[in-house]
Amino acid sequence: MMDEPQPTDICRVCRCEATSDKPLFHPCICTGSIKWIHQECLTQWMRYSHKEYCELCRYRFTFMPIYDENMPRHLPIRDIIAGLLNIVMTALKYWLHYTVVAGAWLGVVPIVACRIFSCLFALSVDSILTLPFDLFSIKNLAADMFQGSFIVTCTLFAFIGLVWLREQILHGGGPEWLEAEDIADQEPVGRPAEQAAGDRMDEAENNNHPAAQFEDHRQDQPAIDDHNNWNPVEWDRAEELTWERLLGLDGSLIFLEHVFWVVSLNTLFILVFAFFPYNIGSLFLMAFDLKEYAKASRFEGLVTTLCGYIVSSCCLVIMHAVTSVTRLSKISRILGLSYIVVKVSLLLVIEIGALPLICGWWLDICSLPVFNATIRDREASFNVAPGTSMFIHWLIGMVFVYYFASFVLMLREVLRPGVLWFLRNLNDPDFSPIQEMIHLSMYKHIRRLMASCVIFGMVVMLILYVPSRILKAIWPSFLPYVITSHTESVNELSLELLLLQVIMPALLEQHYIRQWVRATIRVWCLTVAWCLDLKSYLLGDGAQNNDEPGAAAAANAENVALAAGLGAAHQALLQRGGPTGFQPYVRPKWFAARIGALLAIICLTTVASSLVVLTLPVYVGRKVMNVWPSLLLSKPVPTVHELYTASAGMYVLWLVARIVATMISWLPKGKMVVLRRITKMSVSTLKAMFAVIWLIGVIPFLFGLLIELVIVVPLRVPLDQTPVIWTWLDWGLGLLYMKISCALLMMGPDWRIKRAVERTFRNGFQRMNLKFTVKEVIVPVVSTLALLLAFPYAIAHGVVPVFVKSFRLRNLIARRIYPFLLLLAVLISGISFGGRQSIRWYEHIRNDKYLVGRKLVNYNHKTTSHQSESPAAVAAATNEL
Repeated sequence: MMDEPQPTDICRVCRCEATSDKPLFHPCICTGSIKWIHQECLTQWMRYSHKEYCELCRYRFTFMPIYDENMPRHLPIRDIIAGLLNIVMTALKYWLHYTVVAGAWLGVVPIVACRIFSCLFALSVDSILTLPFDLFSIKNLAADMFQGSFIVTCTLFAFIGLVWLREQILHGGGPEWLEAEDIADQEPVGRPAEQAAGDRMDEAENNNHPAAQFEDHRQDQPAIDDHNNWNPVEWDRAEELTWERLLGLDGSLIFLEHVFWVVSLNTLFILVFAFFPYNIGSLFLMAFDLKEYAKASRFEGLVTTLCGYIVSSCCLVIMHAVTSVTRLSKISRILGLSYIVVKVSLLLVIEIGALPLICGWWLDICSLPVFNATIRDREASFNVAPGTSMFIHWLIGMVFVYYFASFVLMLREVLRPGVLWFLRNLNDPDFSPIQEMIHLSMYKHIRRLMASCVIFGMVVMLILYVPSRILKAIWPSFLPYVITSHTESVNELSLELLLLQVIMPALLEQHYIRQWVRATIRVWCLTVAWCLDLKSYLLGDGAQNNDEPGAAAAANAENVALAAGLGAAHQALLQRGGPTGFQPYVRPKWFAARIGALLAIICLTTVASSLVVLTLPVYVGRKVMNVWPSLLLSKPVPTVHELYTASAGMYVLWLVARIVATMISWLPKGKMVVLRRITKMSVSTLKAMFAVIWLIGVIPFLFGLLIELVIVVPLRVPLDQTPVIWTWLDWGLGLLYMKISCALLMMGPDWRIKRAVERTFRNGFQRMNLKFTVKEVIVPVVSTLALLLAFPYAIAHGVVPVFVKSFRLRNLIARRIYPFLLLLAVLISGISFGGRQSIRWYEHIRNDKYLVGRKLVNYNHKTTSHQSESPAAVAAATNEL
């Protein structure tokens, strides 16, 4: 009687009482006024919320199926066969549809794009005539599909770039010369220029009043919005377009129309952005007899296309000037926008492609003394693989530019705002590189590019070339760096992967390094500012603490004079307020000489710091790599790769610096506190070492050994040869396998091991709960891996010799038992999955034929077993009753 609804109880959704045809249910743990609900209200809420549990108590709702009274205890074979045929036909229908979708997007579109591209660039009439037959040819399908995918990707990025550039022009406006032409075109024809200019000045004076500004904005806004938002596409139809409908995953064939438009757009983009520029550039190179130089670059197509873009931009500028004079406003605006597109494209290629490539090559040239190499060696490697060489140098240049920008951002955190006025502030909210590419002239961009090349070139020489020359002069035996090893190539590859994927990321993710570098920069600035009396200029303290009105006025006057002599970029910084703007400072006497001395000290400090970075980690790493193998193996080891010595030295130096910094921070707190923290740190270190031995040592080794026995040995080692197990190789590869497995585990479903691993990673080694880690992570994983390794070995070498006397057969069983058990496990899993799927199909067929409804099940406070039962299990139990 306690579960019966009272007359005052109401539904928590519709707020109505129970009726004879709509009773109230309490399907979850919630009590009070939200306990009761109608079944119809709950099903409607579940349909819109897409949730099968209560949002408050998280209890899963349970429905009891109601079957027809005439339903037999077991389904007839005829119904099962009919239901299976229906399921198979439905699956076949979806399979055929998805196959057509995949073939259209992954096969037809790339192949058509590739063959149209080849036809256009063949530059022959025969290729155009045979294009319809080439489109249906089955030759080189895989290669054309791969190349076509690259072409489709490029056209897609070009389309997205055009849309983004249009949005940038709409929001930020076009360049001044284009906006000025639009204003001039809006003036009535026949009006004198002086009268138009006077009217604009009067209008500007009147617009200074806020009411006038608001009124003009209100009057002009609808026209601007109508002009920008006009589009011939039916937007009502576009709102219904989803990704499923666009790609054809909704089951309809409308995607064939989208495939046609994509192929057409690909062809149009190939013509506009590849074919025409390439032919224009080819004509230009042939006219000036520069074709041989383009061929000598090994990238003839790319160089020719870039020349075509440059020539096209010059032609667009000339045609735009002619149409502007002849008052052809629409044509002039189209040509101007086309010039902006070509200009931004060229600038992006220069900023993202050319500048990092130049930096990469300059880094390689300046580092030749470090590796005892010559220009001829680099030329030979480039001739062997020009594409790979260019990509590697571009990647090195990108890394250098990234770390240079990061260092500049770190300098801005320490120095006075305005010191680095000649460098762009990437953290400035007003900084927009695309807007600068649109508005600034090509002359300013070229001047900025040359300034960047000079700065990067000087920095590279100071950090590589000059230190290497000094090092060869004062310590000839230290260089060159050894970049070859006498070990096995497979071991070398595995160790490099281990270093780049595991060790170096763990070192670079330490936030203490950034803090130490920032503190070092501040100490250096304070020291140099004290020596040169430039504290106000570098750090800004003198200008802020100066309270004398006369001195403040003099400082402001000097700042105004200084602003007059700087460039436009610096004047913009002076006019901008906030933390990223310009902060006043006091100029001492002989300011120019002091700045010169500051630049000289910066160069000397850069060279000295680079000498320390080039020598100290490698020296310490060489000592470590030469000492500990000799102690463990009692024999000297051959020379190893400097990548490993530098990494080992960096780790040792980081560990020493971390210990010293920790001790310095503890010393002012007293001896007892230091002893207590040392004891606590020692305990934490022992716990971390114990966990590292198992998590980084034992588990990766077992994992790598299991992969070796299951996959590598059966595939690579014949039966008449004995496999050799490399311990270090298996451990290194096992560490990489474990990293990949952890990533897949984090992306998988929620279960016990995933929660334990997440908690272990979240706590780290310093706050590790060793008991939890051992119980939830180490013991299950190690026991599972050990069982997978020991059980087949015990069968092959303990049980099989008792029954099998043939040595060949025993060897075959011992070598193939690991993959055999793997296949057996996969087969059992497949059979189990098939059994569960058959039960689901059986229930689906029964529900389609005999299910008449579902009834909501009330929550039983005496047991919570319904929460873990699925609706299928409840249906089966109800059917048995």
